[in-house]
Amino acid sequence: MKEANEAKREQKKEEKQDSWKDFIYNPRTGEFLGRTAGSWGLILLFYLIFYGFLGGMFSLTMWVMLQTLDENVPRHQDRVASPGLVIRPHAVEITFNRSDPENYKHYIRQLHDLLQSYNDSIQERNDLCMVGEYTTQDNEPVKKVCQFKRSTLRQCSGLPDPSFGFKEGKPCIIIKMNRVIGLKPEGDPYINCTAKRATSLQMLYFPSEGRLDKMFFPYYGKKSHPDYVQPLVAVKLLFTKEDYNIEQMVECKVEGSNLRNDDERDKFLGRVTFRVKVSE
Repeated sequence: MKEANEAKREQKKEEKQDSWKDFIYNPRTGEFLGRTAGSWGLILLFYLIFYGFLGGMFSLTMWVMLQTLDENVPRHQDRVASPGLVIRPHAVEITFNRSDPENYKHYIRQLHDLLQSYNDSIQERNDLCMVGEYTTQDNEPVKKVCQFKRSTLRQCSGLPDPSFGFKEGKPCIIIKMNRVIGLKPEGDPYINCTAKRATSLQMLYFPSEGRLDKMFFPYYGKKSHPDYVQPLVAVKLLFTKEDYNIEQMVECKVEGSNLRNDDERDKFLGRVTFRVKVSE
C-alpha cells in the first residue's frame, strides 16, 4: 500500500513537470506560452499599430503646439516684471585678509571673468546708443547691442587696479540686474547701497550715481539679442581700519523707477544683501 502511494506521488510530480514544459512549449501543437505563432503575431501587430498611433498623436500635438510659439519671446510670461539683483563676487559672505593675496584671489578671478565680455576692444564693435533713451527695435530682424565698456567702471574695472581694491581693503562689488525680456523700467533707475549699521559707510559708484541707463532696455531674448550685455554698477566700499574684523552687512536696491524692491516674500526682488568682513 505504501509503495502504491509513493508511485502515485511520483506520477503526479512527473505530470506536473510535463504540464509546465507543455505550457512553455508544446511540440504537439507548436504553442509557445499557450499561444501559436500566428496568435503571437496578431498580438504584436495590434500593439505595434496601437502604440504607433499614440506616438503619432503625441507628435502631431507637439508640432501643433510648437507652431503657436514665438522663438524669441515666451508666449506666457508669468515671471515677475521686476528683476532681481545679483552680485559678483558671487557670495553671500565676502571674507578676506587684505594682506594675503591667496586669501582673496578667487574673488578677483570672478570679477575678471565677468568683465571679459565688457573689454573695451570687444565693446567697440557694438553700437553707440542714445543716452537716456530706450533702444526700441521691435521690427529690426537683427538687434543692435549698446556699448558698455569695462573702462566705464574706472577704479572697479580691474584695469588700474587688478585687485579690484581687495589689496587695500576697499573691495569693489559689481551689481547686475537679471534679464527680463521686454522690460522698460520707467523713471531713471539707479543702484543705491546702504550699510546696516549706526554710522554711514562711504561708497563710490561706477558709473556715477549708480545709474542703469535706459538705453540698455529693452532686452529681446537670447536668440534675437545674442550679444547683449546688461549694464553693470560697481560699488567700492571705502572701509577704514576701524571697520576691520567687523562683519558689515550691505543692502543694495534698484531705485528711481517703477521696479519693485520691497517684497518681503522675495528678498532678491529688486535688491540684494551681502556681508563683508575685512581683516589684515
